This record gives sequence, structure tokens and C-alpha cells, in this order.
Amino acid sequence: MRKAFILMSMLLLAVIVAACGSSEDTGDSGSNNESEEASDSKWSEIQEEGEIVVGTSGTLFPASYYPEGSDEMSGYDVEIMREIADRLGLELKFEEYGVDGLLSAINSGRIDAVINDMEITKDRQEQFAFSEPYKYSYSTMIVRESDLSGIEKLEDLEGKTHGGGATTVFSQIAEHFGAETKTYGNVTNDVYLRDVENGNTDFIINDYYLQSLALKALTDIEVQLHPDLKFHPTNSAIVMPKEAETMKEEIDAVLAEMKEDGTLTELSEEFFGGQDASKEPEEDIREIEGLDL
Repeated sequence: MRKAFILMSMLLLAVIVAACGSSEDTGDSGSNNESEEASDSKWSEIQEEGEIVVGTSGTLFPASYYPEGSDEMSGYDVEIMREIADRLGLELKFEEYGVDGLLSAINSGRIDAVINDMEITKDRQEQFAFSEPYKYSYSTMIVRESDLSGIEKLEDLEGKTHGGGATTVFSQIAEHFGAETKTYGNVTNDVYLRDVENGNTDFIINDYYLQSLALKALTDIEVQLHPDLKFHPTNSAIVMPKEAETMKEEIDAVLAEMKEDGTLTELSEEFFGGQDASKEPEEDIREIEGLDL
């Protein structure tokens, strides 16, 4: 009788242990499934709609702008996104925002992604997913022609006024060296440049390619690129919601194709005066120490 009781107890214990194991396995599987569903949901929504909605400024020459006399947006970033959407079999809709409103538009769900020469930073990577880079560059500085705005080195920025967006990396660099930033809405390049010329601001930090081409387009404004300052190497990429892993994989695959077949090089040479911004620069670029981006 005692043996029968012990045997029954052991069988009951085995059933309980098996049940616990089964419960734990189910929990892990459910958690994994939920994670996979979250990563797939954004891409599933886009596929169901047959359309991807992308935020850009429309005022950033030559990345995202309206050519003179045209009501259709173009630019390096814009044409890259058009090619990606086409290869993915999706319609493309652009929504225009000021630079400071682009990332918040992703968080609010108003757009699916952002393409606007957006730099990959550690801080942004904690909040968003980024594609592989489609552009490599570095930062330069626009100053007055007459006196280089009194700037010989980055340490001379202390006490000076920088023109830029409040949430940009370029403003963070300026403020890191003690400058104040005068912020703007969604304005065109000439507004920034004329403020440097007339002394309302002292300098503008931005991407080398964007600044050099803006100066070529606006030759009547007496400003120039600083001849000696090249700093902060950058990678630009498409920004997506943090959980949109499947969407990132799909976009990365197309970007890899475009790099391999020469499409990125062709688009870059078209919009950057024959220069290939899709490849890393060979210049000696200063890294900024102590700046956590």
C-alpha cells in the first residue's frame, strides 16, 4: 500500500513538473511571437496599404528640395527613396516637415520613415531604427568672407551665434564649443546664409556636400566654407520606428542592390556635382572628443 502511495506521488509530481515546463515554454514562445509580430506589424501595414509615407523637409538642397520652376520635389535623398519604393512595389507619399518635427512625426505615427540627410547617432539609435548608410560625409562651417567670422579653430566658437535647427547634431556641436544657436522654422538655405553675411549669426555648421553646393547656388551672398575646418565624420541613413525590423531588412536589401549596381553612385554624382557621397571620404577629418551623440 505504501509503495503504491509513493508511486502515485511520484507520478503526480512528474505531471506537475511537466505542466510547469510546458507553461514556461509557452510563455517564452508567446513572448517571441509578440516580438516578431511587433517587428512585422509596421511592414504589414505598409504592404496592406501599398504605400509608404516618408517625411522630408523639401527645403534642403540638394538632398530634398524643389528645383526652380518645378512643383515636384527632387534631390539625392528624394530620388533614393523613390527608387526604394519602386523596387519594393510600393507607392510613395512624401510629407513635409521642418527638421525639428521629422522624428516626432515618426513617434506620432503620422509617417512611416524619414529621409532628410539624417545622421546616425547613439542617442537616436536608442529611439529609432536606421537603415544602412546611403551617404558618408563630414561637417564643415560657413563663415563670413571678410573675416572668417573671427574663427580659426573650433574652440573659437565660444560666445558666437550659430544658425541651425534646435535638435540637429550640428547645433549640439556648436553648443559643445560654447556657441548659442539661433533656431529657424522650415526655411530655405538663403535665409541662413544671409544671416551670416549680415551678422545676425556668425556661422553655420552643416554637411560638407550640402554647404558647398548651397554656396555654388547662391554666389551673391558674401560667405564661404571655412578653409581649415573639417570635422565630425557622418553617416546618413533612413530613419524608421524602433520596432520596424522587417521594414529595415527590406530597405537595407534594396540599398545594398543600389550600391552594388551603381545606382547610388549615379544619383550622388547627379546631385553632388560629380562627387560620390555614397562612399566614405578619404580626407583627414577631426573627431570631436567629449561630445556624446
